[in-house]
Amino acid sequence: MPSELGFPHSIPGQSAPGGSVAEATASWCARRGWPVLPLAPGRKTPAGNCRDCRVHPHPPSECPCLPAGRWCHGFHAATLDQDRIRRWWGARPDFGIGVSCGPADLVVIDVDAHPAQPPARDRILPGIPIGDHVDLTGLANGFHTLAVLAALRGVPSPAEDTATLRVRTPSGGMHIWYRASGSRRWQSSVGSSPGRALAWQVDVRAHGSYIIAPGTTTVHGTYTMVDSVDEPAPLPLWLAEELERTGHAPAPRVPVPPHAPPRARQAVLAAGGGRDQVHHMLASVLAPVEACGQVPEGAGFSGVLNRAAFTVGGLIAAGRLPHTEAVQALQEAAATARPGQERRSEKIIRSGLAAGLKRPLDTSGRRS
Repeated sequence: MPSELGFPHSIPGQSAPGGSVAEATASWCARRGWPVLPLAPGRKTPAGNCRDCRVHPHPPSECPCLPAGRWCHGFHAATLDQDRIRRWWGARPDFGIGVSCGPADLVVIDVDAHPAQPPARDRILPGIPIGDHVDLTGLANGFHTLAVLAALRGVPSPAEDTATLRVRTPSGGMHIWYRASGSRRWQSSVGSSPGRALAWQVDVRAHGSYIIAPGTTTVHGTYTMVDSVDEPAPLPLWLAEELERTGHAPAPRVPVPPHAPPRARQAVLAAGGGRDQVHHMLASVLAPVEACGQVPEGAGFSGVLNRAAFTVGGLIAAGRLPHTEAVQALQEAAATARPGQERRSEKIIRSGLAAGLKRPLDTSGRRS
């Protein structure tokens, strides 16, 4: 059923009184409790940082623009403030609208329909073996892999879920919006990733990601609601179980035994007990990658990502970062900074990691 607030179905094509189409859409999203951020005109990437922040990259936590009410640092600028929304989109009605998934408690299944050869069988449905005797003729995109996964579980494909908000993308894909329950901090992923992934050509947009709001228009077309249902349904139990199975649940905090021997204590900390230190270290390494996300293109992204992967590899090799968490954080930062370029980013990450793993970083930051 449509929500009580109701999506402004005059969008696209008619603005709200005294405002633009984009402003009306952003305002509607914020009333739903979905923090919004401006996207660069005609693009899927966040609006660029101010000149000072581009010249002197820094972590979002140290940015003076955010407390001052200016857009910077991508989804970190997402807001529910209606006055701020009126200022931002009133000044720039050509901005698109992104929704920060994590604070909105959204899990969006992003189904791609890019023409491509399927990957190795073990990466089509991660964790589910597909024998050589299975004929994969005709399997060509995320709609197919998601349908196969759903069929294996005896349920309809989410792409056919008429009870939830579904948005058709200009490239022929689909965004299927669900509402997380119990404040679960589901993690994002890229369907082509060799690490955490739900299915080939099926991305998961959750914490650390944003999704494009329905009604937003890019140079490739408009993101259009499939039908009149504008309310995300609760995340289906079977799909939550699949996300859990494929590593989209947050890693549990590992308690450190108070009387553990030093070596055992260090091992536990490396596995998750020293979360604050790990997060701080990752934030420092990933800040330049995230800064690239504020510039629609260029910014030397390939070199920045390669250096970050090389550093992460060295820290992993030295036992200063947990391998799985660090690599996943790197993949998510790259996917957020350059949506749609995940395959290229994966190659850069693999190359940088491989080199870094051979050169551990000691406590002083020197390579051994």
